[in-house]
Amino acid sequence: MKKVFIFLFLTTLVFFQTNCTTNTTAENSNQANANLELTATAETNQANTNVKPAETPLPTFTNADEALAEGKKLLDALETEKAVEALFQAVKLNPDLAEAHFNLGIAYSLIEKEEEETAITQIEATPTPKPTRKGKKNAAPVRTKNSEKAFDNAVKAYKKIIAKNKLDDAAHFNLGRAYNKLNEDQDAMKALREAVKLKPDDAEYQIEYGVILMKLAQYQEAVAALKKAVSLDDSNLQAQELLEKAEAGRKRIDFGIKPKLPPPVQQEPIKPRENPKPRETPKPKEESTPEKKNANQ
Repeated sequence: MKKVFIFLFLTTLVFFQTNCTTNTTAENSNQANANLELTATAETNQANTNVKPAETPLPTFTNADEALAEGKKLLDALETEKAVEALFQAVKLNPDLAEAHFNLGIAYSLIEKEEEETAITQIEATPTPKPTRKGKKNAAPVRTKNSEKAFDNAVKAYKKIIAKNKLDDAAHFNLGRAYNKLNEDQDAMKALREAVKLKPDDAEYQIEYGVILMKLAQYQEAVAALKKAVSLDDSNLQAQELLEKAEAGRKRIDFGIKPKLPPPVQQEPIKPRENPKPRETPKPKEESTPEKKNANQ
């Protein structure tokens, strides 16, 4: 009887252990399946997130003004590369469309700036070379960047507009802005000055004129232009800030430049008067006496 009891006890114990092992294995299997499902779901969601919606390609424009309008819209939306594409179509359709050339230059400038910033993080920054002049002193500068070429074309197009109508203040204004983008400061000043003469009550004209004058360190004239801009639009914070900078620049110039005085005349010390040397009296010349002849001869 005792042996039967021991046998039943051992059988029950083995059955219990087997059942526990089976349950643990099943739970581990279920947990593993759940983890696999979560991983697969996460990967699917990540893949769906990484998929970008298909971009709508730009149409092929047949009207330059429509291409210009679309390019400006894309430029405002910071879709720079698509803006370049639209504006490039505009200048192809109408090479004399100055506004398209100007906005194309701005779009190219944004791309070039981004490329330069990326390059700076990878290699040591190097200064951007300025347009060089070859040959004669008054030779045209060599344009190497796409933005420079676009602004140069804008200058040519605005000049054509001015040649037809010299009283077109907007053409003079935009010509000055294009020159400013090319760092042709003197030409920019002349064009903006003409725009201000034609339309003196335009605050934007006065501000741009004041900025280029500050760039040329002509602070006295810049202060006058920016004061005019503030009087035309007293809520324009940009004009007020620029006016403060121009006035500070004028003070620096006035403080740093002093009137040049002629150098003092250095007088030699007065020497004591010396008595004049007595004049030497010339000795009388000795007259030669004739030799006496011998009487015996």
